[in-house]
Amino acid sequence: MNYGLSTTGRNPSASPVPGGTARDSGPGFLQLGTEVTPGEGVVPATPAPGEGVAPATGVRTTRSDAGAVASSWWGRVVGVEVPAWLPLLVVLVVQAVASVRLVAADTAFQDEATYLWAGHLEWAHLLHGWPVPPFASYFSGAPVIYPPLGALADSVAGLAGARLLSLVFMLGSTVLVWDVSRRLSGRRAAFFSAALFALLGPTLHLGAFATYDALSVFLVAAAAWCAASAREGSEAAGRMAAAGALLALANATAYSTALFDPVVVIVALLIALPSGPRVAARRCAALVMVLAALLIAGLLLGGSTYLSGVEQTTFARAPGSDPVLAVLGDAWTWTGVVLVLAVCGVITSWATHRGARHTWLMAILAAAALLGPLEQANLHTLAALNKHIGLGAWFAAIAAGYAADTFIAAAPAGRSRTLTCAACVIALAFPATFGITQSWTFSTSWPSSASFIAIFRPLTSHTPGHLLVEDPTIAEYYLPAGHTWQRWSSTRNIVLPTGASTGHPAKATGVTGPGDPAAFARYIAEGYFSLVALNYADTTTLDHTIHADLARNHHYHIAQVIPYGTHGTYIIYRYKAPQ
Repeated sequence: MNYGLSTTGRNPSASPVPGGTARDSGPGFLQLGTEVTPGEGVVPATPAPGEGVAPATGVRTTRSDAGAVASSWWGRVVGVEVPAWLPLLVVLVVQAVASVRLVAADTAFQDEATYLWAGHLEWAHLLHGWPVPPFASYFSGAPVIYPPLGALADSVAGLAGARLLSLVFMLGSTVLVWDVSRRLSGRRAAFFSAALFALLGPTLHLGAFATYDALSVFLVAAAAWCAASAREGSEAAGRMAAAGALLALANATAYSTALFDPVVVIVALLIALPSGPRVAARRCAALVMVLAALLIAGLLLGGSTYLSGVEQTTFARAPGSDPVLAVLGDAWTWTGVVLVLAVCGVITSWATHRGARHTWLMAILAAAALLGPLEQANLHTLAALNKHIGLGAWFAAIAAGYAADTFIAAAPAGRSRTLTCAACVIALAFPATFGITQSWTFSTSWPSSASFIAIFRPLTSHTPGHLLVEDPTIAEYYLPAGHTWQRWSSTRNIVLPTGASTGHPAKATGVTGPGDPAAFARYIAEGYFSLVALNYADTTTLDHTIHADLARNHHYHIAQVIPYGTHGTYIIYRYKAPQ
C-alpha cells in the first residue's frame, strides 16, 4: 500500500508527546510515498474524509484540529494553537514588507532599464514587426523571456510594477523552499528554512529588482520542488519532465543558472534512491533528457546569435581585477549565516547516523551556496555578486532549517524544548536586521538619474540626429526618444542608421569593454553625433579619448554639466552645424 510519510530513523511505536499532540518535526528524514505495512504508526497519504494527519506520528485527528496539531510546535511557542499555514504566512508578510520598502528607494538601475526597455521593443517587434537590436548577442539570458514579462508589468504600474513582479517570484521561491524542507524534515524545519532564506539581504533585494534574477530563482526552485516531491516507488515521469522543462526555462532566462542543474539532478537522484537504483536512474535520465532536448531545441531555434550570446556572457566572460578574498568576503557577509547552519546540518546528519543518503543530500544542498561565490571568485569580479548568490542560498536554507530543527529536538521534551524553540525564533532577529540593512544598501548603491533625465529630456526632444551616451539604456528607458533605438550609441559601439553597429570592443575585453577609439574618432570628426553625454566613470580611458576628439572638432560645445551622485559628473556636448 502507498503511504504518505515514512519515519526513517524514528521509532514507529513512539507515542505522542504529553498533551495529546505529536511532535510534528524533528531530526527524522521525511519522505513522501514510502511503502510500509499497516500499523507502523504511519497514516495513508489520503486520509479518510474529515480526518487529518499529525506529521511523523500517524496520530489520526479530526479535520477541525488537524491544522492545530500540524503546527503544534508553533502553538506551544506563542501559547495558543494556530493554523498550520500561519508560520509561513508570517514569513511571507515580513519578506514582502521588507522588500516593498525598497521599491521606491531609487531610480532604475542600469540592468533594470536595459531589460525593461528591451522588453518594450520586443513587444513592438512581436505586435508591429518593428526591428530590434541584436539583444541575444550580448544579453546573459534570452531576451524573449523576462524582458517582455517585465515590460508588461512596467506598462501597468511603471518601474514599481516591474519590481513588484520580482517580489511575487521571490515570495513564490520562499513558499517552495518551505514546502521542500517540510517534505524532507518537517514543518518546524520548513519554518526556519523559509525564514532564513526570506530574510537574507540578497533575497530582499531581488524582491524589489526588475531583472531576470528573481524569475530564474523561482524557476530553479520550482524544478527542485518537482524533483523533491516525487512519490516514492513510482517513475514520477511527469514530475521529472516538469523539472527538466523548468530547468531549461530557467537556463534560458538566465544562462548562469546552468551552474545549478547538477544540484537539481543529484537531489532527484538521492530522493529516488529508496525506490531502488533503477528507478533513481530512470528518473534522472528522464530529467536530463528533457532538459537537454529543450536546450538544444532552443539553441537551434535561436541560431548563431544566441550561441554567440551564450558564449560571450557565460563561457568566455572577460575576467575582472577584484581580489578573490574580496569576492569571498562579501559573499560570506551576505549569506554566511545560512552557510554555517547548512554545514551544521551536514555534520549533524553524519554524527547522528542518519545514513549516507541523507548526509549526502544535506552536503549537496549546503555546497550549492558556494557555487556562485566560487564562480565569481574565479572571474575576479564583484559585479552583480549580490544577485548571483541568492539561488545557492535557496538550496542551503533547506539544510540550515534541518540543523535548526535538530538543535531544537535535542532539547528535553516539554518546557525546555518550547523555550529552545522560542529562543531560535527570536534569534532570527539578527539575520533579519543584517538582511534589511544590506538590502537597503544594495538597492541604493547607484546614483539617482532623476536630474540627468530631467535635463536630458528636452535636449533629446529638440535635437534631431544621433546620440552618444556613455550608458544610454537608462535614458532610453525613461525618455520617449528611446523607442527609436537606431539613434542611440554607447561608448561600447556605434549604432548606424540601418541598425547595424560598428566600433565594437576588442574580443579580449568582452561585450562590456570599451569600444574602438579609432571608430569613435572617425565618426566624431564627421559630426555624426548631435549630442554626446560622457560620465567618465564606466569607460574612463575611452571617454578621455573621445573628449580630445570632441575638442578637435570645433562644432562641439559643452551644453550642460550634470552632477551624477558619487559616480562623477555627466558632461553633455552639443553639435552646432556650420552656418
